[in-house]
Amino acid sequence: MLIFDADDTLWENNVLFERVIEDFLTWLENPTMRRAEVRAVLDDIEAANAVSHGYGAKMLLRSLHDCFERIAERPAGAEERSAIDGLAAALIDHKVELIPGVADTLARLGERHSLLLLTKGDAQEQRRKLEASELAHHFEHVHIVAEKSMDTYTGLIERHGLVTADTWVIGNSPKSDVRPARAAGMNAVFIPNQHTWVLEHDEVDHTDERILTLRAFPDLLRHF
Repeated sequence: MLIFDADDTLWENNVLFERVIEDFLTWLENPTMRRAEVRAVLDDIEAANAVSHGYGAKMLLRSLHDCFERIAERPAGAEERSAIDGLAAALIDHKVELIPGVADTLARLGERHSLLLLTKGDAQEQRRKLEASELAHHFEHVHIVAEKSMDTYTGLIERHGLVTADTWVIGNSPKSDVRPARAAGMNAVFIPNQHTWVLEHDEVDHTDERILTLRAFPDLLRHF
């Protein structure tokens, strides 16, 4: 069984969020704080909101409003709220941009392996992206969860009767894909994405023989 992450593994995601954040920082133009300082405040707010409100465009929009209020030390006015909403609108109905080689690679892998999709975030948002990607037919099972942890992966093992030694989790996030999968006894494939969200960063044990690091998605065909 090959278990795939979705955001920033199958299609680009965080780069779109980064564009919105950069536009927000430009719009905010706080005279008393450097741009990096405002971004640090936003990162802290996102980390807290992710725990309470999950992931995705709605969480980012909430975080932008919270960041404005914290920096400005007052609630946003009607025009300011509208402006912030407008900055994040591009995330709602954007066209899904597949990572190069994903569609062909999944088609070939599916000829000789069972494929499963495991993605975290807002269920409605993730279903919309999956439908727009036209990749759903490659997967025998699709699971959308609020968070990924070791328990998430052990749950999949029990639900689908997986043999951990023969199961590989493929993703771009050390925090959500590699480390919890290994903690559950599965193998892991780490495919770095330069746009991976900072809150998904973590160390990868490159001495672990059951972690495979690849440069690009199509490289999976040389191993599976």
